[in-house]
Amino acid sequence: MALAALADQVEGDGGRLLASYRDPVGSKWHLFVLLPLAKVQPTPFQRDLSPAHEKRLREVIQKMQRFVDPVVVVTPGPGIYWTPNGNHRRSALAGTGATYIPAILIPEMEVAFQILALNTEKAHNLKEKSLEVARMYKALCEQDDARRENEFAFELEQAHLITLGFVYTERSRFPGGAFAPILRRVDKFLRSSLRNAQPERTHRADLLLRTEEVLSEKVSAIRERGVKHPYLKSYLIARCNPLTRARKTLPEFEDAIEKLRKGLAKVNPARVRLDQVAGAAAWNAGED
Repeated sequence: MALAALADQVEGDGGRLLASYRDPVGSKWHLFVLLPLAKVQPTPFQRDLSPAHEKRLREVIQKMQRFVDPVVVVTPGPGIYWTPNGNHRRSALAGTGATYIPAILIPEMEVAFQILALNTEKAHNLKEKSLEVARMYKALCEQDDARRENEFAFELEQAHLITLGFVYTERSRFPGGAFAPILRRVDKFLRSSLRNAQPERTHRADLLLRTEEVLSEKVSAIRERGVKHPYLKSYLIARCNPLTRARKTLPEFEDAIEKLRKGLAKVNPARVRLDQVAGAAAWNAGED
């Protein structure tokens, strides 16, 4: 969108243009604006708001009596402004009763997807990051973009986050951290278009959900014997890891997960001892 038209839109939406400038890295044009707070919302695909983090930000803003960190926004159309990196600040400012928010308005909509990689406002855990990536993935699909999935590697960061995001959408308590070491090695970006790749992502998520059902059955049986340890699921997956001997040639995703599922199905709960699990946990903690 042309800068002059974008500035007119801001004024028409009840905002104020404060300045226009070129950024110091790529010399791209940005607008520094004041926007009506009610018209600024988070992007539809980012992580959920953390009430505790928002409350802490609001308390600091009120104590300082200043809002010194403008948010970044893009606009899909008049009256709508999305912030890909400032939802906690936006919500905290709204809690103070403010009606305007200072923002850096970027003309290019694609920055809404790219900037999430720079978001260090609150550290992601694996579940938050995966859900965010999956939401972004689905939003990109809705744009009917003909580009292939692997062309979005920068925005999506890691292929296994897409699959895990689809899994977490169906089962919020999925032990993604236990599966991640295997997934990072076998889950790659697909070379088909996003729209055509989405059914494969759903299929991969289903494979993981079925494998987790077998894992949960074994864990329940082992715990009934009195063997209880927070590392138990990770221990069983590591014990059945089909990639242990894989060096140069890795199996395809479906083959790897199917081998893992069959390995878990063969586990004899009666032969799993607490000292084995505790020892494996201590070893991994030492490596970290």
